[in-house]
Amino acid sequence: MLPSSPIGRLWVAVTELGLMAVEWDMPQTDFIHLLERRFHADVIYDETRTGEALNQLSEYLSGERHEFTIPLDLTGLSSFQVQALHLTSNIPYGQTCTYRDIATKMGKPKAARAVGRAEATNPIPLVIPCHRVLGSDGSLHGYGGPGGIKMKAWLLQLERT
Repeated sequence: MLPSSPIGRLWVAVTELGLMAVEWDMPQTDFIHLLERRFHADVIYDETRTGEALNQLSEYLSGERHEFTIPLDLTGLSSFQVQALHLTSNIPYGQTCTYRDIATKMGKPKAARAVGRAEATNPIPLVIPCHRVLGSDGSLHGYGGPGGIKMKAWLLQLERT
């Protein structure tokens, strides 16, 4: 847990494979219940395993880090979600693209809405920067992370400064 950040208390969950969840602005008990529901597993609190992820997230939120180097665990997601989120993770810091752009790169140019659903269920926001994905007209559409569209706008502004 990162007790203080510009977006509130930050929580992460890791497995042997890598980072599997990022959440913020919620009590620890809510985060643990969310993990238990989402992954159907017992949660063990171990700060020694979450330290690097929290350090990189702290650096990102202070504008010091522009890309993440921690391994990710996308176990449990469909192949479509994994492909969409992988392409999203390749969007450079400070840049944006559209849901349609990602769908086109996947070879499914008419699947922009499905890409939007994949982005909305991103279990690792910030690290997989779904906030960098915009509507086809360049406007902000939904954001699955805490804070909704206001948070999406704040994150985009952070990357512009």
